[in-house]
Amino acid sequence: MIDYIKGILTELNPTEAVVEAGGVGYAIAITLPGYSAMVGKEEPSAVSHQPSEVKLYITEVIREDAHELYGFVEKSERRLFELLMTVSGVGASTARMIMSAFSAEELRMLIATGNAKAMAKVKGLGPKTAQRIIVDLKDKAIKLDLGGDPTEIPMLAPEADTGVRAEAISALTMLGFATAPSGKAVDKILKGDPTLKVEAVIREALKML
Repeated sequence: MIDYIKGILTELNPTEAVVEAGGVGYAIAITLPGYSAMVGKEEPSAVSHQPSEVKLYITEVIREDAHELYGFVEKSERRLFELLMTVSGVGASTARMIMSAFSAEELRMLIATGNAKAMAKVKGLGPKTAQRIIVDLKDKAIKLDLGGDPTEIPMLAPEADTGVRAEAISALTMLGFATAPSGKAVDKILKGDPTLKVEAVIREALKML
């Protein structure tokens, strides 16, 4: 079992990071909070000219037709992801969708306060599954320590507005949404606030699609 992968971040997009460790490139599925934490690390430092190193805590999901790796910057986020998958009707893809629509702390508050209505806005979840998550995980979520060392999370690098739309639509497509409705949702969001970063656009789109 893989606990974590530590290595060089060679590729990064809102849904996947490729980390090279020991001469092997691992394609790791990530959430939007994970993407936000790693933005800027895919490029070598302008000062040191050294490739950036990252450490992701891994959950392995093994099926008959696939062996997938899901990575998280914090152990507590991985634990929350794994708790979600213990709920009947919630698989890895749905758990990642939930954790991309909300931050770990936001999700914990939704569970703790029984806000199934807000949680049910995530595509593929529905009110019954949202309520099941609350019933099954309320006590565990309240006890979960989400505190991490803020010094380990890098600041977000500035993004060019011209690439936000294309990157957001691409990420939504990789998450399983059709291109046309994804484009409409992204356009509507950017029309309301053209200064939004790509991860913010995706999070809003996940609540609309």
